[in-house]
Amino acid sequence: MEEEGLETPFVGQESENKIRSYSKDEILGEFKKQVYLAGPLMTVNLLICGLSMISVMFVGHLGELALSGASMATSFASVTGTSLMIGMGSALDTFCGQSYGAKQYHLLGIHMQRAMLVLLSVSIPLAFIWANAGYLLVFLGQDPEISAEAGLYARFMIPSLFANALLQCFVRFLQAQNNVIPMMLSTGVTTLLHILVCWIMVFKSGLGNRGAALANAVSLWINVLLLAVYVRVSPSCKRTWTGFSREAFHNIPIFLKLAVPSAVMVCLEIWSFEMMVLLSGLLPNPQLETSVLSISLNTCSMIYMIPLGLSSATSVRVSNELGAGQPQAARLAIRVSMISAMTEGILGATILVLGRKLWGYCYSNEEEVVSYIAQMMLLVAGSHIVDGIQSVLSGAVRGSGRQKIGAIVNLGAYYLIGIPLAVLFAFVFDMRGKGLWFGIIAALFAQALFLWILTLCTNWEKEAKKANQRVYDSVIQDEVS
Repeated sequence: MEEEGLETPFVGQESENKIRSYSKDEILGEFKKQVYLAGPLMTVNLLICGLSMISVMFVGHLGELALSGASMATSFASVTGTSLMIGMGSALDTFCGQSYGAKQYHLLGIHMQRAMLVLLSVSIPLAFIWANAGYLLVFLGQDPEISAEAGLYARFMIPSLFANALLQCFVRFLQAQNNVIPMMLSTGVTTLLHILVCWIMVFKSGLGNRGAALANAVSLWINVLLLAVYVRVSPSCKRTWTGFSREAFHNIPIFLKLAVPSAVMVCLEIWSFEMMVLLSGLLPNPQLETSVLSISLNTCSMIYMIPLGLSSATSVRVSNELGAGQPQAARLAIRVSMISAMTEGILGATILVLGRKLWGYCYSNEEEVVSYIAQMMLLVAGSHIVDGIQSVLSGAVRGSGRQKIGAIVNLGAYYLIGIPLAVLFAFVFDMRGKGLWFGIIAALFAQALFLWILTLCTNWEKEAKKANQRVYDSVIQDEVS
């Protein structure tokens, strides 16, 4: 097996351990690298988010019951499956990113195959949960008729669960080597085809809402196949993909040590937002409160795709530089991404504030709803700024392989601070939906503050040594295996 450097654990390429200032050329160079990464990744995030939205839009033309069922099933799938796939897959941000930085290119393919095995295995019990989604939703107190419709929709979404497992692995594998344009193109083609696939499956096949669920699966599998063909034939992946290897079956516990806290870190955050929707149903006038909060969350999720791209770019840059033994460059990457996140956050918040009185008309003509949404948009604008900062800092945590700490931070920020404050504001102080959102802002602020303190206290030279040791151990263990 070919080894490029890394014959002994960490030999730092930077003898200077002190924090130093950076030249304008260094800052500009880092900014250009992040823009090259973040731009396509933002596009990919928006397009993937658009797939499920397009499916639900088609279902909306079939009636209110079909729409309610599809919406509930999509939310159920996000909580019980999609978030877990995203979380476990993000372990590759560390493994692949640091291996690429250390120029151990052959390890990327092995790490990806290992992740595929784990995520596909986890998808099997999740598929049984999705198959019984209708019964579970009734057990949780949801409307029986809507639950039955949601259960049917979730059952036909099962193939998309396995496709998403593979897709997460391909995305992490390619972005770790700064190869993001193919992902953007394949996702763009998939999204365009998805409109046609939905039209055929929903209206022409006679499957109705089941066709929309299957269309989602078909489109995801098309995306997976496009990326698989690209990885197999592209010269740019020649060093990182050397074919299927038995080594992928080895050292799975080492992957799980990072994948499990990665999943916990992501799931704790996503689940807390879903909990806010459930809490809104307990407020006076639940129909109004739930509708407005759902619109606010959808708006927040849509614009979050921008800082999420910055987060992924930060993760790649930090992991690459730590793997290469360049702690000062990793520190610079975080500083530049923080400035970018704050700039984008202010711009995004300004747009939300300026358009707050018009946004409600996209959803309703009732003045009560429009006025309520306008008030909520002020809070969404404030949360967007903080959300961008925490997303970048979370990316730095993933890039450095400290997902366990990230999971603890998210547990404290959302479940010890955010949700209790949301309940206090909404129910005790009678602030209702706005009170719930104040809880979200408090959680995001606490998360950003804790992660910022963690970043300031980090010895990046030590993290670079840990990264090099992680890659070195992978090389040795794979050779022994």
